[in-house]
Amino acid sequence: MSSKSTKPNKSFVRYIIKHYLKYDKENPFIFISALLAFLGIAMGVMVLMIAMGIMNGTQKEFEKKLFVMNYPLTILPLMDDSVNDTLIQKIKKTFPTYQISPYYTTQVISKNDSSVQGSLLYGVDFKKEASINSVFKKAIDKSKSSSKFRAVIGDSLSFEMNAPKNEKITLYFSEQQAVGFGTIPLQKRFIVDGIFDSGLKAYDKAIIYTTYQAFQKLLKREKGVYDGLHIYTQNAMSDIDRVKKVVGDGVLVEGWWQQNGSFFSAMEMEKKALFLVLLLIILVASLNIISSLLMTVMSRRSEIALLRTLGATKDEIKSIFYKLGLIIGGAGILSGTALGLLGIWVLKNFDIISMPIDIYGTSRLPVDLTMSDFLFIISGTVIIILISSIYPAKKASQTDPLQVLRNE
Repeated sequence: MSSKSTKPNKSFVRYIIKHYLKYDKENPFIFISALLAFLGIAMGVMVLMIAMGIMNGTQKEFEKKLFVMNYPLTILPLMDDSVNDTLIQKIKKTFPTYQISPYYTTQVISKNDSSVQGSLLYGVDFKKEASINSVFKKAIDKSKSSSKFRAVIGDSLSFEMNAPKNEKITLYFSEQQAVGFGTIPLQKRFIVDGIFDSGLKAYDKAIIYTTYQAFQKLLKREKGVYDGLHIYTQNAMSDIDRVKKVVGDGVLVEGWWQQNGSFFSAMEMEKKALFLVLLLIILVASLNIISSLLMTVMSRRSEIALLRTLGATKDEIKSIFYKLGLIIGGAGILSGTALGLLGIWVLKNFDIISMPIDIYGTSRLPVDLTMSDFLFIISGTVIIILISSIYPAKKASQTDPLQVLRNE
């Protein structure tokens, strides 16, 4: 073997690597250290995959719930009478595929038996609202009441007020009505016509739906003029600018993501922080790769010196130990990926972990690992392994055969 060769002998490198990967009875701690490095990388990748899958799944679950209850786009008036039938026709003419549900809204106090609860009352056209709100549609599917004073309430509110379907609840408005020589808050009995379950307790407890006619009768709301519009479109983020150009400056157009921007920003920041923290597990495991390779270099100094005297080049020695680190790390990545995918499959198909539905919006642990998250995990791990293998390989190649053999 010529020492002048510039390219490492691949067969020679592979043979020595196989030799160093075998269990050495005289130096068992080297093998154990390499095994711990392998397990550390595997566990790190597995934990990262499962954790990122849970974070992403939870975020998507909240997005799905909030998307339904907040609506893709909402139009609010900036001036009196700016949200009206004329504006609706203008939007429909420009965007014929949009589903639009105009609404009235006011704050009320709901009461039944001894229970009292503050709520947000919406006056809607039941058919139009059902066309854009699947939660509402499910609640009124078996509705038989034709009363203008009917209400659809959330299951949390129904439970707290002991008001099941067909029970009556009393709503108190901020408007006053004359009684004798004085006034009292306007109140009206509504029949519970449906109960919805959005999966989010805060919404189920605070929102009540009723008819246009109830608002027009009790609160003297003008027909054809509304407090806002709820619009359903599948591409709300890209359509919002087009809608703004059509409706003009008299109204405010908001997307569902803008109404909950701080919440999703916090979740995204938490996801990034979790990724960096868990990446430290892999970083610690990479230290085991460094220590394992350095121990191998120190215990094999005489062998390395002998190889050098027999014609092995510095590049070949460096290649041996560099690839040795990559093999340990690469095996850890492959094993960790397999374990991570297995863990995600188990969590998706078996109710191992149950969650309170009123807090998280779902009773089943949501797991959804995206391809981008997976690539980030693999890329970060590969970079750490590549960097951690450089120093031991360089140290091995700098072994001075004359000095080693003289000391031997």
